[in-house]
Amino acid sequence: MAVRICREIFAAGTMSAGPAGSDAEIQEANNMDTRSLYTPLKEEGLTTLLIRYDWKTDKGYMYAAKEWEPDIKWSDYGKTFYTQSLLTENDVRLGNRETRALYEKYGLGDYVEEIFGLLRGGKFFGLDCYYNSQKDWRFTANLHNYVLGHNNKEQSIYTGGIRRHEKDEPEIDVIIDGLNLGRAQSHKNVASGIPYGGGKITVMAEQVDLNNKDEIGFLSYALDRCRFFTGPDMNYPVELADAMNEYTSMICAGLKNNPIGPSGGPTAWGVTAAMKEAVKFKFGKDTMKGLKIAVMGLGAVGFPQAEYLLAEGADLVVCDMNPEVIKKLKEKHPEAKIDVVDVKDILTVDADILCPCAIGGFITEEVIDNFKFKMVFGAGNNQLHAKNKEEEIALAERMAARDILYQECWVQNIGGVMCGTELHLYGEKADKDALLNKIEKVCSEKTRVNLKEAAELGITPTENAYRSVESRIYI
Repeated sequence: MAVRICREIFAAGTMSAGPAGSDAEIQEANNMDTRSLYTPLKEEGLTTLLIRYDWKTDKGYMYAAKEWEPDIKWSDYGKTFYTQSLLTENDVRLGNRETRALYEKYGLGDYVEEIFGLLRGGKFFGLDCYYNSQKDWRFTANLHNYVLGHNNKEQSIYTGGIRRHEKDEPEIDVIIDGLNLGRAQSHKNVASGIPYGGGKITVMAEQVDLNNKDEIGFLSYALDRCRFFTGPDMNYPVELADAMNEYTSMICAGLKNNPIGPSGGPTAWGVTAAMKEAVKFKFGKDTMKGLKIAVMGLGAVGFPQAEYLLAEGADLVVCDMNPEVIKKLKEKHPEAKIDVVDVKDILTVDADILCPCAIGGFITEEVIDNFKFKMVFGAGNNQLHAKNKEEEIALAERMAARDILYQECWVQNIGGVMCGTELHLYGEKADKDALLNKIEKVCSEKTRVNLKEAAELGITPTENAYRSVESRIYI
């Protein structure tokens, strides 16, 4: 089970695993579940689906509609029409009962209940789904909580990254991924002190053509409809932000007018600051010199993360699917001790610390039982293979039982969202030095306090992290 999970993770993220199951087995797994919330929209000529859940009353609601015509020119968004424009004379509006009946008609009643089960388990606000029939694109805003963004005096209520998934991926896996990331974002926003609710945008589509104004216009319209500010995430180029800025101000962290640069560096900077506190707590050391750290992934965050750890004196074991980035790291640091392993071996190397910097969801019970690490501490989101807080705490307790120090990732990997907020609010006037100083201070202090409180209470740092922020979210 653990091997298959790891293969799927590496295949979807910045790394690729070695042989751990045939291509036929993987294809069979991918073909098992073709259920989609977008099937009724496509077949009935609808454009919009809203799903809402109220965790206080345990009631769920659905709404579906046709809000625009199939031949709409998305390149005209912000020029001849806006988010509040009425775009068709042939509109269709379906209330809760009608929408549920529609999904029953397509044999998706149980699937809808499964979705509501996921919303219930994480106390989610809901999903906003927008369908582009011209491209068969499926844009989903996974909305966890809006409390921090309510009355923040801004156009945007939510924040979180926008990532792309292939159309043939099982939709339920994409939804679970988006929901988990959205939930983590809510907690991350509390930890970083920014006034936005948490969510995640997932788009099931082929790669965007940055010169195609209709593609860019659709993404911008859907983003604005959700009142969501974002930055390019997995499988989208950073240049997407620059292209979309012609239509919306709700995306940042592109290459133009960016005095801070890519957000991977600030994220890694914060993780390094937090890790120094964790090393002091775990090993009683004021330095990382002599520690062996396994860095899993050398992508947009992993590469600067490795460089920061080298600067702190650590010895590294690294892996990535792209041999060129490994070559680049070794060439930039010829005197450093950098061992290279195959990606299939990174989780079982003998090292002091595992620093995950790739896609999440890979830490299972079986994986934990094979760890040789004394600490798991990295930048990757949702490292635990879990669908809710309770499952996360259970896995954290399993690591604690093996004397492995683990802190929920959203305590330390908040540098990226702090960077995005700085760019969103101040644009060309954003101050990189001031931002890095703030990230270092916040990540260090949050980690130091969290580890100390958890030890005093006799609970895991993961459970204490949740305990410390939930009163700000679930009101």
